[in-house]
Amino acid sequence: MTQQESSGRFWENFHGPNMGYIEEQYELYKQDPSTIDASLKEMFDQHGAPEWLTQTGGLQQTDSATTSASDIKKLTSTMKLVEAIRRYGHLEADIYPVGKEKDRNSELVNPAYYNLTNEDLEAIPANWIWEEAPGNVTNALEVVNLLKKNYAGTTSFEYDHVNNDDERKWLQDKIDTGAFALSLSQEEKRQLLKRLTDVEGYESFLAKTFVGQKRFSIEGLEMMVPMLDKAVNNSFMDETEEILMGMAHRGRLSVLTHVLGKPYDKIFSEFHYSSDKELMPSAGSKGINYGWTGDVKYHFGAVKSLGEDKVSPTKITLAHNPSHLEFVNPVVEGFTRAAQEDVDQAGAPAQSQDRAFSILIHGDAAFIGEGVVAETLNMSDLPGYRTGGTLHLIANNLVGFTTGQDQGRSTRYASDLAKGFEIPIVHVNADDPEACVSAMALAYEYRQTFHKDFLIDLVGYRRYGHNEMDEPRATQPQLYKEIDKHDSVAVVYAKRLQEEGVIGDDDYEKLKKEREQELKDIFDNMMENETDEPEPKPAPEALSNGLDGIRTAVPLEQLKQLNEGLLKRPEGFQGFKKLEKILKKRGEALEEGNKADWATAETLAYASILQDGVSIRLTGQDSERGTFAHRHLVLHDVETGDTYCPMHGLDQAKASFAIHNSPLSEAGVLGFEYGYSVQSPNTLVLWEAQFGDFANAGQVIFDQFIAAGRAKWGEKSNMVLLLPHGYEGQGPEHSSARLERFLQLAAENNWIVANVTTSAQYFHLLRRQAALRGKDAARPLVVMTPKSLLRNQRVASTAEEFSEQNFEKVITQPGLPKTTKKAKRLVIGSGKVMVDIAETMSQNEDKVKDTHVIRLEQIYPFPAKELEKVLKDCPNVEEVIWVQEEPRNMGSWNFVKELLYNLLDEHQQLRYVGRPDRSSPAVGEPNIHKTEQKRIVQEALKLSKGGDSSEGN
Repeated sequence: MTQQESSGRFWENFHGPNMGYIEEQYELYKQDPSTIDASLKEMFDQHGAPEWLTQTGGLQQTDSATTSASDIKKLTSTMKLVEAIRRYGHLEADIYPVGKEKDRNSELVNPAYYNLTNEDLEAIPANWIWEEAPGNVTNALEVVNLLKKNYAGTTSFEYDHVNNDDERKWLQDKIDTGAFALSLSQEEKRQLLKRLTDVEGYESFLAKTFVGQKRFSIEGLEMMVPMLDKAVNNSFMDETEEILMGMAHRGRLSVLTHVLGKPYDKIFSEFHYSSDKELMPSAGSKGINYGWTGDVKYHFGAVKSLGEDKVSPTKITLAHNPSHLEFVNPVVEGFTRAAQEDVDQAGAPAQSQDRAFSILIHGDAAFIGEGVVAETLNMSDLPGYRTGGTLHLIANNLVGFTTGQDQGRSTRYASDLAKGFEIPIVHVNADDPEACVSAMALAYEYRQTFHKDFLIDLVGYRRYGHNEMDEPRATQPQLYKEIDKHDSVAVVYAKRLQEEGVIGDDDYEKLKKEREQELKDIFDNMMENETDEPEPKPAPEALSNGLDGIRTAVPLEQLKQLNEGLLKRPEGFQGFKKLEKILKKRGEALEEGNKADWATAETLAYASILQDGVSIRLTGQDSERGTFAHRHLVLHDVETGDTYCPMHGLDQAKASFAIHNSPLSEAGVLGFEYGYSVQSPNTLVLWEAQFGDFANAGQVIFDQFIAAGRAKWGEKSNMVLLLPHGYEGQGPEHSSARLERFLQLAAENNWIVANVTTSAQYFHLLRRQAALRGKDAARPLVVMTPKSLLRNQRVASTAEEFSEQNFEKVITQPGLPKTTKKAKRLVIGSGKVMVDIAETMSQNEDKVKDTHVIRLEQIYPFPAKELEKVLKDCPNVEEVIWVQEEPRNMGSWNFVKELLYNLLDEHQQLRYVGRPDRSSPAVGEPNIHKTEQKRIVQEALKLSKGGDSSEGN
């Protein structure tokens, strides 16, 4: 075949509009080849001019007519218009019930912008610009009108940022044809109106009955409830076992009652006990029905089981959530991952993404404003955090408290953050109920098809202020002029159904009156049977005595077998030789004369916990290897890059082990792990900070969830926080894990705070924590873990310490007798500084004979009885020194000083030795650090005179 014949056959593949486009591009190619797409340039270079140009001198159509250059331009302009409608139809869409402002770029979707008239569009066949156009669409004008209806109506779409071709085509096919829009029967429309009337009537009743009390009403976004109904109902067909939900305050009470089924009289009683003199924005009524301190009513969650007649009923959970709005997002994702995983077998957990899914309802200002949202979205497709797609719903009321959109974000829409994570977005007018439920149906189907996130921007308004005591007309006067004149969605929809002949003229009013009477009867009955105002409940006694008597020793033979099993590798696996040599040496750690360091102790603890049938999940920043190259629980084949976790090869394991490097996130990952631990109470969940101070960025999760979740909401967690802590001259950011903050939050036995100094103590501490899981005494554990001590032989322990001992809250400094009558000075401290003191004592034995030293391994709950016994066994002590390496206003001193003082006799003095008060945790100059550290140790041992850091009490 000649080159000319080959080129001729090539150009036969082009016809209709494609011929016009190719001709236009060829003209540009002749003028300047660099101005066209590289692939087209290559095509012209190889095949020359299109054959129809050389044969006829112009574009040859199917009817043999010649198209002018003007016609070609109209054709290409039409194709641009059609694509613009798909991309930018949202700019012209009717998605704002109130407050609509014309977008300056909305002309992009109008024919005039492309110099096209209706006549021009009518002259172009539909299949020239849309090969799969419906049969009833014959020309380009009809294509444009259809696409505008679907892309620029009360629903609009943004999905051009989705890079996956299959997903994008699936969405385009659904939207182009209008297949996304549900066709409701007359009965379904009547039921939808009734649901809206129920929601509206409930909010109206609360407003009239409890005047001036905060409820963060849903009014303006009532469609949220029917949309959630749609997601729940669709999930029934898929036999979903759990739906996990999270939301802030707006509309929460309506969701609790209508979706979660919280009894109306329960809500009414919580309002009834409220003071109607609430003045502060943070004040609120108490609903003491979960934890012992309770919380305001619009923070509580609920659980409901639906479909009891099903083989497997569906459980819906709405998570408890504090006023920190979006911080519940990762918690719910953690719930969901835990609900999806089977952890009862060895190896990695088996995940079923269809077993459970999550729904997150966001505020428009908070979604774009709170960084934890981005952290959560980033986790959505990561191996350790993937939950198979979340349905996101922005409850868009156009204003954040009193801040307008122009001050609250730098983007066009609140939803724009989602574009960076390739999440499809639907904007829908909250005044069009049928469009809203259609949007939710599309979101759910996308999630089930692709197991990825989907976002609905429900654009409504806020009928009242931020709360019902707030006056919005002072800050948004124009918007509220519109809102004041605007009918509710129930009224809007009732009029629409009347016009369609679906309901009669009086039907809506009848529904309203019936709803009002129903709620009045419930309230009157509640008032007749009201009881005294509830009193706060004390913390359960189980929390105060649940740590004693737990045996954590493991027979030596079992430990040796586990240690041997950790050295197994898959056939052909080629690990990093230098590392394998180190790991092999660990296999000898339990032999006579050897000791097990921190990493070996931790690995043996995990292995023995798995042998006990307890699943483990460990995540954190670089936790697979360990920040300080000590853990190595994920090995890499140097030839193939394949990975292997030694925990997965243990024959003795009876439960799953999961370990993941986390993204560089604290708040998001902490929330996720907390949620996982609550949802899966029998799993030992651990989170590790790269350095302890990194936990600063997760302070909201510590304060609002981990420390107080059980007291407020009855939410039990047994998670472990591993926070590297210790002063080695690495500067202020890599020294302190802010121990003082965890102690400041310590109360009511809400968690355990430990700073252990031997590998065996760490081993027993982890095993004790695993033994607590699922029990009333379960609570989080905060561990100040070491850095330089990881390989320090003074921290390593003998085999007998693992096989014959248990965790001790207080231990004597190694090498010293447990009791002594010689000691006149008693030094107490915890953590790394005690190892520094041990080293100095070994070098100055003759000078420290009158000094006794003990280590406080568990700081909270404070071991008063154990310390009291120590003091009794050292009857001649005249001075007790608390030593720490942290500044005096940090660390443990302010927590322990009163507790220690109360244990002393009148003749005994309490003194502080450590760094003076400081604003920064540590100095940045290593040499200054060494000088300070040496001074602290010598002063504690009375090897030098005290300086200005001492404090008597």
